[in-house]
Amino acid sequence: MEEHNVIEITTHLVLQLAVILFVAKIAAEVCERYLKQPAVLGELVVGMLLGPFALGHLITIPGMPEGLNILFPRPSGGSVVSLVPVSDELWVIAQIAVVILLFMAGLETDLPLFLRYGGPATVIALGGVIAPFVLGDLVTVLFGLADGYLAPMALFMGAIMTATSVGITARVLSDIGKISTPEGVTILAGAVVDDVIGILVLAIVVSIVRAEAVSGGALDISLGGIGTLALKAFGFWLGLTAFGILVSKRLARFLGWFKSDGASLVLALAICFLVSAVTEMFGLAMIIGAFVAGLVLSNTEISESLEHSLRSVYQAFVPVFFVVMGMLVDFGAMAEVLLFGAVISVLAIVTKIFGCGIPALGVGFNRVGAFRIGIGMLPRGEVALIVAGVGLASGAITSDIFGVSIMMTFITTLLAPIILVPIFQRGGDGKRTRDSAGQRAARGT
Repeated sequence: MEEHNVIEITTHLVLQLAVILFVAKIAAEVCERYLKQPAVLGELVVGMLLGPFALGHLITIPGMPEGLNILFPRPSGGSVVSLVPVSDELWVIAQIAVVILLFMAGLETDLPLFLRYGGPATVIALGGVIAPFVLGDLVTVLFGLADGYLAPMALFMGAIMTATSVGITARVLSDIGKISTPEGVTILAGAVVDDVIGILVLAIVVSIVRAEAVSGGALDISLGGIGTLALKAFGFWLGLTAFGILVSKRLARFLGWFKSDGASLVLALAICFLVSAVTEMFGLAMIIGAFVAGLVLSNTEISESLEHSLRSVYQAFVPVFFVVMGMLVDFGAMAEVLLFGAVISVLAIVTKIFGCGIPALGVGFNRVGAFRIGIGMLPRGEVALIVAGVGLASGAITSDIFGVSIMMTFITTLLAPIILVPIFQRGGDGKRTRDSAGQRAARGT
């Protein structure tokens, strides 16, 4: 592999960012002005078109050395050999962007409302994990792709199905100003809980696969070990959130003490990055830490000024994440397993809508609210791809099943904003109220 100096690598990255930001904003403008769709949809689509599996590998850069003279080169060998078929540098910037996205989502969330709906969100998230996992595992076996329900292929397909991308939904809810509605808060809280459960499921599946490999097929998984892992994941998340809420006022006063231009924003971002890194090191996703960091500052006197200051940073970075997400789509891999991919994609939609919607009906939402929550929990996004990448790297799933994961991720991510915007804009209360119940009873007498 040819070595390049840091200036050449940086130049290539800057050119990539220039193209990404330019086409992202054009696509966003077209979607919002003419198609009346959220900007994120345009950013995903241009990412697919510009990606290394589409036009990206055909665009050359004059004057650049061999190996950097293609704008978005294909992975070595022309097929998906890793989770991210883009450069490490571009992927890192995309991950920083999603951390900023979740930090902003946390800042925009109504903390008292979040705490109020935390319990219902957990119930909803459980429904949105169990149904997809069971059916994903079952269908993989029925298609003959796995020998049994505890086979690595089936387990990973179930784990991939459980994911919910809080980043996609947070962006859409933020764009239409619905983050602090009961449904919006429940979706975000549920998606965070879903991520924690999803990472727990992934850890358990990896443990099973490793145990099977070591024992030559005989499973020997400790329920005590699984329970310890679950307590560790949820305990850390709940402890981090509780600690953050306790110190939020003091933290806000500390940030507000600085009067130099931009100091409070920079320090708030530093805290966000620190919490995100600690969360990742503890075994959870960085995006969970970023959301918690924003959430604990959302109920302080500096939250509005932070939101206003962060908006420009948000607008500059976040489109990069969604364009890069689109670049992960490999049309060739999708074409090889269309039937299985189509079935999995349909199940991915149905299991989230009903798996989350039915529990939502039981925790105080009406049919409108339950449908909004089900659709809000629909997109798989980066979380599903992370799980799929772990499966591919471990040899538990093959490249064609990875293609199915991309196909399912793309379809659910594409559908969610298309459906979510009109069902929120149509209006109507998503909560059941005593008054409405009384009115229905009166009409029945």
